[in-house]
Amino acid sequence: MAVVRVATCQFPVSSDVGANLRFVLRQARTAKARGADVAHFAEGALSGYAGSDFDSFEGFDWDALRHAVHQVRRVAGELRMWVVVGSAHPLSNGTKPHNSLYVINDVGQVVDRYDKRFCSGDPEGRAGELANYSPGDHSSVWEINGVRCGALICYEFRYPELHREYKRHGVQLVFHSFHAAHASAEQLAAIGARIGPDLERVNAGSTFTYPGITMPAAMTTAGASSHLWISCPNSSAPESLWPSFFVRADGITLGRLRRNRPGVLVSTVDTEEELYDSTAAWRDRALAGIFHSGTLVSDPRSTNRTEL
Repeated sequence: MAVVRVATCQFPVSSDVGANLRFVLRQARTAKARGADVAHFAEGALSGYAGSDFDSFEGFDWDALRHAVHQVRRVAGELRMWVVVGSAHPLSNGTKPHNSLYVINDVGQVVDRYDKRFCSGDPEGRAGELANYSPGDHSSVWEINGVRCGALICYEFRYPELHREYKRHGVQLVFHSFHAAHASAEQLAAIGARIGPDLERVNAGSTFTYPGITMPAAMTTAGASSHLWISCPNSSAPESLWPSFFVRADGITLGRLRRNRPGVLVSTVDTEEELYDSTAAWRDRALAGIFHSGTLVSDPRSTNRTEL
C-alpha cells in the first residue's frame, strides 16, 4: 500500500523573506507533529511573489533567500520530512529568475526543482509574470513513499495538457502551488462587476472573482478526469481569493482551510483506496490519441452522416 500524508500549508506570503521563512519552519514543524510526510507551500512562499508582494526583483536580497532555502533544507533533514516550497530561483547575468518549487527530501537534499512553464503576460514579456520571470522547460517527477509525484504552479491550472502529461508519466499526486492574494476590496468589486452581478448566485466561489470560481472547479475536474490527488496551497494574505484545499483523485475535496487565515491541512493519500473512476477503462487510450471506447463498426449507416 502506497500512503503519503500531505500537509497543505498557507500563510500570508510577503516581501519579507525572514518572515516567510519563520512561517515555513513553524508550519513544517506543525505538519510533522500532525503526522505529515511532506509539507507543501504556496507559490513564492519563501521569496515572495514579484508583481504582487513586491514590484520587481530590482535590489532583491538573493543572499537572504539562499540562506532561507538552506534553513528549510536543514529543518527538513532534522524533521525527516519532505518539503515542497515556492521560491524565485536566480539565473545568471541579469536573466530574469524562474518561478519555482524546490523539492526537498527528508534528509534535506534538493532532489528537483520545478520551474513554472506557463507564466502569464504578453509575448514580448513586458507585462504580467513574464515581466519578472523566465519560463521553465520541464516537468518534475519524483516519489514519496512509493507515490509518484509531480508539480505545477498557479496559472498552469488553465492548461489541462499539463495534467495529462503528468498522467503519462504515471504521476498520482500533484503539488500545485498558488498565489492569488493581496486583493483590495476595490479590486474584488471590479472583478465581480466584470463577471456580472446577476451571475453571482449561479457561480459558487470563495470570492466572486474569475480565479475564485474557476480555479477550484478546474482542480476538481483535473482530479476526476485524470484521477489525480492534488494539494492546492495559496497565500492567505488578505484578501486571498480562495483558501487552500486538497482534492482526492475522484474529484472530491477532502478539506479546506479558512480564507485569509494561516493554517495547515493534513490529508492522507492512499493510492490503493477504491475510488469512483468511470473513465479508468479508456483513459490510456485517450492519452494515446484513440478517442473512442469499445470497438468501431464498419457500417454504411454509420459513415453516412447526412441522411436519417
